[in-house]
Amino acid sequence: MSLHKENAESISPYQNYSAMKIELRHGVAYLTFDNPPINVLDAKLISDLMGFAKKVIADQSVKVIVFQSSNPDFFLAHGDMNFVTNPASLMDLADAGSDPNLNPMQQLHERLRNLPQVTIARLAGFARGGGNELAMALDMRFAVEGKTWLGQPETLMGIIPGGGGTQYLSKLAGRARALEVILGGELLDSATAEKYGVINKAIPEEQIDSYIERLATRIASLLPGVIDAAKSAVDAASHNTNGITTESAMLLKVFAEPAASAKMIAAMEKGAQTVAGEHKLEEILNSI
Repeated sequence: MSLHKENAESISPYQNYSAMKIELRHGVAYLTFDNPPINVLDAKLISDLMGFAKKVIADQSVKVIVFQSSNPDFFLAHGDMNFVTNPASLMDLADAGSDPNLNPMQQLHERLRNLPQVTIARLAGFARGGGNELAMALDMRFAVEGKTWLGQPETLMGIIPGGGGTQYLSKLAGRARALEVILGGELLDSATAEKYGVINKAIPEEQIDSYIERLATRIASLLPGVIDAAKSAVDAASHNTNGITTESAMLLKVFAEPAASAKMIAAMEKGAQTVAGEHKLEEILNSI
């Protein structure tokens, strides 16, 4: 089961996709893959996702995007195998506005990775190859405990991951584990994926939807500028730059906002920075 569809907001501007559906709710876009029978990442779905990414990047009303599947057995099965037997069919999807040194699947995943919104994968079933690469390109990944399997089987077919997998997996799991997963070609179950750092957390099926929805809604309610500041500072840690300087600059940027000062005053009025208040600080902060 994917996140439920209740209390949908007014008619979504994101319609007429052929392989996925979009629902907007409380600043969160719930993107549901619906490409039967197994959610292959094919030309149709890649085109839908590229079009969505180009549109949502400028939509300031969308703060968080949750990627999920209508099929409980497949998040995204993998990239279309026809791309290997007919490389031209993949290259026909090249995006003129993306880095020409990247192949179209890399272009898509990098577009998703660089969106200003917070991106979250709700994983269930199988996500292999390009499906796992897309999930790894997102900001966070949560998996249904005991019912999620992730893998990069490309080497078993005589190729290597080519949708960003060698890069994303290395950053998440480290060099040794990335080579184990890529060269070994075995599936990671949810427990191993969590241990390796490929996912944030494995969550029981009956709890995952409410967990993700609470998290996404909480993030979407943050003050303007906070998401951008946090992502910029965290991303700087993995770049060849002085990340601590970026953190300072981002802090000062949001520090100067009157809304932040108002939040601090409201929190102290409700007991923050007192003995009693500090025992329930998150409760206080979430209430203002």
